[in-house]
Amino acid sequence: QLPPGATLDRTDKVMRAATDIILKRAGVKDAVVFTGFDGATFTNAPNTGVIFVTLEAFEERAKKGLSSAQIQADLYGQLSKLNDAFVFVLAPASVPGIGTGGGLKGYVQDRAGRGLPALENATWTLAGAAGQSGEFTQAFTLFNTRTPQIFADVDRTKAELIGVPISRVFETLSVYLGSTFVNDFNVLGRTYRVMAQADDPFRLTLRDIANLKTRSASGAMAPIGAVATFRDTTGAFRVPRYNLYPAAEVQLNLARGVSSGQGIAAVEKLSAEKLPQGFGFEWTEIALQEKLAGNTAAIAFGLAVVFVFLLLAALYESLLLPVSVILIVPMCILAAMLGVVSRGLDRNILVEIGLVVLIGLAAKNAILIVEFAKQAEDAGQSKFDAAVTAARTRLRPILMTSLAFILGVLPLAVAQGAGAEMRQSIGTAVFFGMLGVTLFGLAFTPTFYVVVRIFAR
Repeated sequence: QLPPGATLDRTDKVMRAATDIILKRAGVKDAVVFTGFDGATFTNAPNTGVIFVTLEAFEERAKKGLSSAQIQADLYGQLSKLNDAFVFVLAPASVPGIGTGGGLKGYVQDRAGRGLPALENATWTLAGAAGQSGEFTQAFTLFNTRTPQIFADVDRTKAELIGVPISRVFETLSVYLGSTFVNDFNVLGRTYRVMAQADDPFRLTLRDIANLKTRSASGAMAPIGAVATFRDTTGAFRVPRYNLYPAAEVQLNLARGVSSGQGIAAVEKLSAEKLPQGFGFEWTEIALQEKLAGNTAAIAFGLAVVFVFLLLAALYESLLLPVSVILIVPMCILAAMLGVVSRGLDRNILVEIGLVVLIGLAAKNAILIVEFAKQAEDAGQSKFDAAVTAARTRLRPILMTSLAFILGVLPLAVAQGAGAEMRQSIGTAVFFGMLGVTLFGLAFTPTFYVVVRIFAR
């Protein structure tokens, strides 16, 4: 984005310079340029432009040791040297169709009618605080109130006296300074559209605008300057509204190793501390969807445990015996989370899916011991002897099935290549969780069985 008021020609020169830098970067295949189009807000403006960069195939980049994150960081460093423009580099949206780029996006809202300059200051205050917090590599807004504009002060009384309808004044300004559709015509089998607009030399200065002619009610032509005065001013090029309030967007790029949940919590804390009274903050795009989803992981875990408990209660016709199976679940989840943290991974949706899987696997191994212990106790053994017999009898089958599963998910935990982060997350959670299931299950399930049977008596 160039300074407000920059011409399209000036923007095009900067875009060409940026394209040359991008195409010289190793790992970049193609670049598609749109001058006058704001890729972050999907609006048209003469001082903005967007470049869509296509990278080489992952296999080719892997041979050179180039990752998309590394290329993105390098391009940002090189493009930041362009003094004529503010440049930002965004990865594609994590979920196609939700958002215009990666990272988080929210809106600062003017809820008390403080005005657009105050809104701009509040937005930059929040963006500046977020940029210095350490959770984000970039925090910025494209909203500004310094775009050069022309203010038209129409004297309605004078217009009425000389017989110039106000509607014609506005129509004249709209047609000459903007454009209007006239008609279509066909030539040689092709259709052409006719648009009316004042030629450039006749709308360059305030005097040119004042000399534009409009038709009075009597049919005579009168200059616009006879009923209106014009002066230079500045203002907002666009004023977004979010939930009916005037708003300004804030785009945030997460730092490496920072989860979206941590970023959302950090911005919400900063907005509560830094935003002046009368301003609010709300999320949009992927961050909003994450907020709306809420803490569904806890609900999923709870339902999984309850479902397993009810099935076991129906199987054993007891409400206490299934407890000896369920008590092993927290230990396997603890082992899984320790493994995820030790590898520097975050608790994402794939880790949570792995934890739900572990609930079933932990219950399966515990059931093998509890079932045999119950049968041995029904055959006349004591509670302690039945638990020891069951653990000894089921040791080899549990070890064989658990090791087979652990070795099966090991390739996921050490995966490389495109999308490896997703495979590593679920693989690591299940790998360490199954280790915990195997070790804790064999050691504690017989103990839990004995304790529960004592309470059952």
